[in-house]
Amino acid sequence: MIRLGNPFRLRRTGTLCMNARNHAYIHAYNPRRFYPRVDDKLQTKLLAQRLGLAGPRLIGVVRFNRQVRDVPALLKDETEFVIKPTKGSGGKGILVVVGRTQNGEYIKPSGETLDNTDLFRHVSNILSGLYSLGGQTDCAMVEQYIHFTDAFAGYSYQGVPDVRVIVFQGYPVLAMMRCSTADSDGKANLHQGAVGVGIDIVTGRSRGAVQYDRPVKRHPDTGREFDDLRVPEWDKHLLLATRCYEMTHLGYFGADIVLDRDAGPVLLELNARPGLAIQIANGIGLVPRLKRIEALDNEFPPPPEQRVAFAKNAFTSSTD
Repeated sequence: MIRLGNPFRLRRTGTLCMNARNHAYIHAYNPRRFYPRVDDKLQTKLLAQRLGLAGPRLIGVVRFNRQVRDVPALLKDETEFVIKPTKGSGGKGILVVVGRTQNGEYIKPSGETLDNTDLFRHVSNILSGLYSLGGQTDCAMVEQYIHFTDAFAGYSYQGVPDVRVIVFQGYPVLAMMRCSTADSDGKANLHQGAVGVGIDIVTGRSRGAVQYDRPVKRHPDTGREFDDLRVPEWDKHLLLATRCYEMTHLGYFGADIVLDRDAGPVLLELNARPGLAIQIANGIGLVPRLKRIEALDNEFPPPPEQRVAFAKNAFTSSTD
């Protein structure tokens, strides 16, 4: 397990630090003209649909304040849904609704209820840029609520766990599952208290877990042990993440994937500035794996299936 400490220890473990991530990888490999493809979740979704990548169904988009009052009509046939800012970050502004009361109020994963006035306020805040990067005006996107597989029962609390895969020059290099908790209000966001579970690239099995950057053995709300966690359809997760390289033309990004009980792995969103806690969850530094990919001739990268196969062969547990 990687321990936070002095720079010399971090360098020995191959830990990628924020400055190096920003300058040597994000700045060097992510052309800024392509950032909107991941920073704007609506643009990501439309690109993914064009390439045939699986994702949650798009229910609708609210672009202007005059449309806010039309939201109940948009949702009249929906009992479960997610409202999110298209330019948000860090899980801010995401509203998850898992049901309706008999009088039509909306039920959050925590059991708290909201009425139409609450919904109007939330959507208006999104449009004003309250949750967006740089406070820029935004749109509100309404998506299908994902029903996660029973294979993850007890690993997440009042929310859907997702898998984040770091993709570098089209190769999957490190992965983790983010499991929601009571602290995170049903959202798979580590900053808000979700648990990060390191996932072995080869097997899809747990390598360890952290909450608030501290190691944990069990889910804080359900008590289920993370050592037993295994992600079904693991190769499909890796292939879906890898195919996003051709969609984004970004060299370094994180792909967030959820496992729907009916549709299988689906793309939730992408991140051009993925966080570094994934290293702590895995007990593995990113630098050796990134250097391994940089040593390849990537002028004409092989197809996604071959890149997945290479990663699974190169990044075995014995190499870390």
